[in-house]
Amino acid sequence: MSTPSRPVPGAAAELAAILADEWETHLREDPFFATLAGDRRYDDRLSAVTEADYERRRRQLEDLIRRAEAVAPDALSPVDRLNREVFLRLKRDAASEIEFHSYRLPMDRMGGFHTEFAELPNFMRFDTVEDYERYLARLEGFRPWVAQHIDLMRGALALGYSQPRICLEGTQGTMQAHLVDEVEASLFFGPFLHLPETFSGPERMQLVERGRKVVLASVLPAYRALLEFFESEYLPGCRDQTAASALPDGAAYYAQRVRAMTTLDVSPKEVHQIGVDEVRRIRGEMDQVIRRTGFSGGLPAFLEFLRTDPRFYPTSPGHLMREVAYVLKRMDGQLPNLFRRLPRIPYGILPVPDHLAPHTTTAYYWAPLGDGTRAGFYYVNTYDLPSRPLYEIEALSLHEAVPGHHLQIALQLELQDLPPFRRFEDFTAFTEGWGLYAERLGLEAGFYTDPYSDFGRLGYEIWRACRLVVDTGMHALGWTRQQAIDFMTANTPSTPLNIRNEIDRYLTAPGQALAYKMGELKIRELRRRAEQRLGPAFDLREFHEVVLRQGSIPLDLLDSEVESWLAEKR
Repeated sequence: MSTPSRPVPGAAAELAAILADEWETHLREDPFFATLAGDRRYDDRLSAVTEADYERRRRQLEDLIRRAEAVAPDALSPVDRLNREVFLRLKRDAASEIEFHSYRLPMDRMGGFHTEFAELPNFMRFDTVEDYERYLARLEGFRPWVAQHIDLMRGALALGYSQPRICLEGTQGTMQAHLVDEVEASLFFGPFLHLPETFSGPERMQLVERGRKVVLASVLPAYRALLEFFESEYLPGCRDQTAASALPDGAAYYAQRVRAMTTLDVSPKEVHQIGVDEVRRIRGEMDQVIRRTGFSGGLPAFLEFLRTDPRFYPTSPGHLMREVAYVLKRMDGQLPNLFRRLPRIPYGILPVPDHLAPHTTTAYYWAPLGDGTRAGFYYVNTYDLPSRPLYEIEALSLHEAVPGHHLQIALQLELQDLPPFRRFEDFTAFTEGWGLYAERLGLEAGFYTDPYSDFGRLGYEIWRACRLVVDTGMHALGWTRQQAIDFMTANTPSTPLNIRNEIDRYLTAPGQALAYKMGELKIRELRRRAEQRLGPAFDLREFHEVVLRQGSIPLDLLDSEVESWLAEKR
């Protein structure tokens, strides 16, 4: 029987049913994800996190994968073929993560389940009494949910699964910050301080009293129990070895993480060499910029100058936030020169919350809610101002907000023709690759005219190149943590606090840091290809439209997308 040459209606219907089944399962199994996607049906629930629950999810994923594999791609339209392929790539990665038991490591340098829970007051809706009832149900469920996580982590320790101890030292602050003396000081009580005026007097009194009771009876005891377990059992029981290869089946796990995070069939050794080559290239560009400043010493002396001269650092949190706002307002005005289509939903800037600031990175981005009730937000870390150089602000802000994460992710959320899973899920290599590519776009939009700011841009680029070297070095090639710290110190202008935090982040989230540079290299390669083939007909705004029009997809599929566009243009 020959393969169909045209789409078969039954195949499209079967694929649509699979995608719908998986989406409903995903929302039900991960209520926090459902909230972020704008689906409020599960706002009173938390996920189940026992070993049996993860095994059940793995079987569900494998069943959905088998069903999708049984749909012949040649029986589908080009649109559905892409949906099928993206679906299979996402779900195979998810199933692999469970097979390697990564869920047994629910805390890392950046936080974990307990810091994610602390975001609920920011993302839940508080318009009706029913909204508050759902929130209260989650707060009441927090104590047994923490107990489930403690059981999971205790069992994981016995099986040899833990984070490196040295990377988690000091993260007690992410728990201690919630052990307040007064209920009113708890961020979880915040929604009860600002009840809607439409609520009746009795409703207001009842909700405030229930909120106070549930914070006292569930939230505070849960954080106290987690802190006690962390300090008395978990941290002392964590492994001394830092590499992912020290985990059970660790070498295979890291190889899988490399493939998943890059979306490419590459080995750790290949990625390492790409990083070495990129560091060498960027070092040459940095030397040129140093000469432009008139500085007479070499790179080590220049880096020390940047780390110690007070002129390069903000004098207050407000000073830092004003500099960020000014950079982004300038970029807002340049966006129409770079893009045909801009997102409708706006973004804002906020300081990183105090309970996270000492333990997290320089900045991060939270996407808008799927129902449009909350903008995207770029969070700027105002903790330890001597670690927040002003010359990095342009590159950092273009990456996290526009034309970086906010522009790309908000546009993806607005692709209403795509199935929901493609609007709300992503491939890190695409999203972070685009963020790094967006930093470089500042050169075409009038930024980096000051040589120190341009050095800051190169500093961020070489930092991402160094990630390829140190992540693979530590997890696959025998590097020590100190060796990685020394390499970053010698090659980047980043401050010592940032470097230590970053290295510990790479150790506790193996492979994730590879996505940035590998994704950016692919996008830049595709742009060069388009410029060479189209010559004077190349239109940057059109190229960006092609790159972004399918949302987040694996890099090899992005290559095919650009090739199809070039074939049409020819």
